[in-house]
Amino acid sequence: MERDFGKEIDEIKKQLDEMSEIFMPANHRTHKRERGDAKPLKNIHPMRNMHPDARLSEMMEELCEKVDQDDNTGAITYLGVYASGGRQSNWIRHQVDTDALLELIENNLAGKVLACIGSSDKLNMLLALLRSPKTAAQLVEQCGYNTTGQVYHHLKTLLAADLVREDENNRGSYTIIPHRVQGIIMLLAGISDMLDPQFTQGEWEQPQS
Repeated sequence: MERDFGKEIDEIKKQLDEMSEIFMPANHRTHKRERGDAKPLKNIHPMRNMHPDARLSEMMEELCEKVDQDDNTGAITYLGVYASGGRQSNWIRHQVDTDALLELIENNLAGKVLACIGSSDKLNMLLALLRSPKTAAQLVEQCGYNTTGQVYHHLKTLLAADLVREDENNRGSYTIIPHRVQGIIMLLAGISDMLDPQFTQGEWEQPQS
């Protein structure tokens, strides 16, 4: 009897699909089913397949659904890792309410933070300290100052803003406070988006006159 290889291959594929469904995490199976039955969103246009990585595209769809459900202006999720000078910082923030972020402008906290670090001198100092802890003498050399007095003038502001502290393991050296690293990196990521919004989709509609 002649074998039907095409039929056998189809049967194997079917079995593999069934096995994949069995071993798929329960929460993913539920999520997949719910997405198929999801109701149309009221205020948010869902962005489908926005990224080549299916996990990120799915996360974007989840954000759209949550924002629509909560009736907010938006939500963001971000994660990252930064390692330099023998130190590492990891962070994950999920579904951060953008209404709360906008309040940072309304209460002038955003303005105060940007004013604190907004000069080239302070940014160069933060850059040097992000790469590794530094003494005042090392900051003089690497940041192009003439005296340690100039360093302490800018360092005083960063210390007061709780962005920098003296290194507990190496007295006389200064370092970025670990939980502030992500804020500085994400601020730079935001600036990068302003300069090159290539990963953005959607358009502002012109108001009706």
